[in-house]
Amino acid sequence: MSTDIATVATATRSIRNPVLAGFHPDPSILRVGDDYYLATSTFEWYPGVLVHHSRDLVNWRSLGGIITDRRLLDLRGCGDSNGVWAPDLTYHDGQFHLVYSDVASFASGYWDPQNFLVTAEDITGPWSDPVKLHGRGFDASLFHDDDGTTWLLGMSADWRPGRDRFGGIEIQQYDRAARRLVGSPRILFTGSPVGVTEGPHLYRHDGWYWLITAEGGTSWEHQVTVARSRELFGPYEVEPDGPLLTSFGRPDLRLQKAGHGSLVHTQSGEWYLAHLVGRPYSPLGNCVLGRETAIQRVEWPSGGWPRIAGGVPADDVVAPDLPAHPWPAAPETDHFDAPELGRCWSTLRRPATPDWIDLHTRPSYLRVHGGQSPVGRQAPSLVGRRVGAMECSLETVVEFEPADHRQLAGITAYYNTLNWHHLYLTRADDGRTVLELLSSDNGRRTAYPDLTVDADGVSRVGLRAVFDGPAVRFDYDLGTGWQRLPVELDATILSDEHAALIIDGEPAAWGFTGAFLGLWVQDLGGDGVHADFDLATYREQ
Repeated sequence: MSTDIATVATATRSIRNPVLAGFHPDPSILRVGDDYYLATSTFEWYPGVLVHHSRDLVNWRSLGGIITDRRLLDLRGCGDSNGVWAPDLTYHDGQFHLVYSDVASFASGYWDPQNFLVTAEDITGPWSDPVKLHGRGFDASLFHDDDGTTWLLGMSADWRPGRDRFGGIEIQQYDRAARRLVGSPRILFTGSPVGVTEGPHLYRHDGWYWLITAEGGTSWEHQVTVARSRELFGPYEVEPDGPLLTSFGRPDLRLQKAGHGSLVHTQSGEWYLAHLVGRPYSPLGNCVLGRETAIQRVEWPSGGWPRIAGGVPADDVVAPDLPAHPWPAAPETDHFDAPELGRCWSTLRRPATPDWIDLHTRPSYLRVHGGQSPVGRQAPSLVGRRVGAMECSLETVVEFEPADHRQLAGITAYYNTLNWHHLYLTRADDGRTVLELLSSDNGRRTAYPDLTVDADGVSRVGLRAVFDGPAVRFDYDLGTGWQRLPVELDATILSDEHAALIIDGEPAAWGFTGAFLGLWVQDLGGDGVHADFDLATYREQ
């Protein structure tokens, strides 16, 4: 099954969770007519804010990303798990509105966020130049009220030592005609006793204002909290029977970390909640696939509170009363015949521009010009795709002529600058072209010199990276058939949990992105080297 299209057996009319497998967190769901859209966070990866499309909530296809160039957001220098947090997608007066946060840091109680708004008449663009909103917090969202006014909500950050850094949900009016915030901000809601209140979405229904927030942090204690008020500015009463959704206290559940939700109302009057989940490899263990998107059915009786059966995430959910609408399956192999990168690919910290991504000079090949080292944050040359299953692989054929040890090209199982495995072609000191393996575990590198393979004189080399549950393996083909490197590497270091680091109670690093499989070219001497990839095949077991 492709990570871009979640195809579920329509005969059962059920939604199989997660609907977006692999790194697709913080979903914002939207219906426009008969079309449903899901926008998700992308952090340091381009294109920013991936959007998926459905007509039945069961089958989803990728529409690619909205933030495709530096005009909309510049991610040069972006730290690991910084960048685009928690987008919000709404539709009003014939326009799509996308709000997104660019979070620059999270050290010592600071986030340095900046919120932006772009608009378009069509979901595929073109999108307007960004409106610079405030930088008082993150997880910003828009609410279009029945009286025609529009309001910006967001988590209000408090940097002061000894204060709650999650200072509540803030609201301020946005003038759509003037394209700017007006009036003064005010705190709308300070959260429930669970705390860590963020991810607000506001709705008008049944004579009430309904505020949906994420609480408890984005790991095991995560939850969706509901509060309501008769007036826009409150006071807001929290649902007395507990959260709308959580996995906390239920380590037996397949779907953990349930939280950060948004609601959608179907044409036939049904309600559903899109939310994030994680699938640990062991009970409360590492989530190599990252935070994924799931959908739950919501029962909402007139005059009552919305509820999800059991208050926990279900693996299978009754689908809405809509005609089934499957999409064509995505091909396993990308032959790089298109004029631009396919929607399954993402690029790290810089968009796929012609200065380093070339699909034209050599037709049916992806030419990648080498970039910075694994720790470089301005111009890395990594083209990756999300890992969407515990058993999956990426296979490619590369042509590369390294001139020295500073030139590397190959395949990687990647999480962030500090956690990765890399099988690559390079040049040995004696002049031979060789295959080498290198791993990084929180920045501690491990080389495997005994596994070096002589590839001298071989013009085309097959490379394959395999995720097999908690293990990563690498294979190679020098023209005589596939051979396996005799080592099993730890896949669980490519996870949110492993990447997170707390020092003296302060976050030194977070992990929000999930694992990737990718094509990686490094030109550490800046000599203008490139590698040509003939194809790339992604398979899930």
